[in-house]
Amino acid sequence: MDENTLDLHGDEEIVEVIDLNETEQTPDDLAGEFEDVDFDEAEGGEEDNNGWETEDEAMEAEQDDSELTFSKHTGSVFCVSLDPATNSLAVTGGEDDKAYVWKVNDGEVVFECTGHKDSVTCALFSHDSTLVATGDMSGLIKVWKLETKEEIWSFEVGDLEWMEWHPCAPVLLAGTADGSVWMWKIPAGDCKTFQGPGCQATCGKILSDGKRAVVGYEDGIVRIWDLKQGSATHVIKGQDGHQGALTCIACSKDGSLVLTGSVDSKTKLINTANGKVVGTFSIEDARAKGSADEGAESNSVESVGFCNVLPLIAAAYLDGTLAIYDLSTQNLRHMCQHEAGIVHLQWEDGSSMVSTCSLDGAVRVWDARTGTLVSEYRGHTAEILDFTLNREASLAVTASGDHQAKVFCLQRPDR
Repeated sequence: MDENTLDLHGDEEIVEVIDLNETEQTPDDLAGEFEDVDFDEAEGGEEDNNGWETEDEAMEAEQDDSELTFSKHTGSVFCVSLDPATNSLAVTGGEDDKAYVWKVNDGEVVFECTGHKDSVTCALFSHDSTLVATGDMSGLIKVWKLETKEEIWSFEVGDLEWMEWHPCAPVLLAGTADGSVWMWKIPAGDCKTFQGPGCQATCGKILSDGKRAVVGYEDGIVRIWDLKQGSATHVIKGQDGHQGALTCIACSKDGSLVLTGSVDSKTKLINTANGKVVGTFSIEDARAKGSADEGAESNSVESVGFCNVLPLIAAAYLDGTLAIYDLSTQNLRHMCQHEAGIVHLQWEDGSSMVSTCSLDGAVRVWDARTGTLVSEYRGHTAEILDFTLNREASLAVTASGDHQAKVFCLQRPDR
């Protein structure tokens, strides 16, 4: 089997269309991972210009390090993704029930994704950037063809939790509030479902082999699904599982390891071949016992990720801590403190730099080797709810509760 082609055919119980050999375009790799994070509806996104401001607040509002501001949304912007083929287009989804595809260099709208009836919380380009999928909270999913700017497929599921494209085929996965995971071939639309436990499928990732998906659930259980057989090959639960809802999942580049994060303040490292938990990480273990009880319930892990060039992993917490761990020794190396809760982290593809966005409206770049802050970028007047880096890590595109998306040019002394 060609490594870029996923064959899900061969079982009579599997719908015929899941044979993906019809795929014409199978690039070598994905240019970055798309991660979905759940957020409560942002409050205080609009600034009252008639009210009094302190000097610090006025300065913060006036500072804008961005190169470009995209202002078409009329509500909080919940999600943003870059097209993997060229990194020249962004898609954003928002509280205004709309998604836009727009050019990163000048903010020009390529087309508007219309017809949603609830907040658009998922918006992603396919692996070859020919398709765009948008999904709203009510479960209405639409797929658009970039070339013609037309909707080519739609489907309605239960309340949508997350959505992800397959890394080398026009296949879309989505997880819903009832625990189901759906898989469709686009645009044919034939689908199969992976039945969950009756609680939310809160996050999911397709492994790099394209044959398996890792899904986390509200009850703390992690399942590794075989996409061809339609069955769970491994179920991580009980003491091995989390003691609260999962919030985030990240996969190593070769797909052999998975990181999971949960509201239980724990990060777990799982071997995908055998389903064994090979490491558990918690910043509460590195702190005084007096503060452990205080933060255990509220200090959720919001984002996790693997460094591609060094044996390091990162976990971002709701209390504003970015924890850097050594993968080989599983020791905590650095705790990088933010002014507010961290929403999302992303490692640069070719370095030990890790970027974060947080509820204080700033993007920060950290050197994971030393735990030092390399640079900080401001310009939003409300929390940043999502962000993504281009493949060179020279640009960050953000989505915020202030109704705006912004493009920041990331500068470092070494480039």
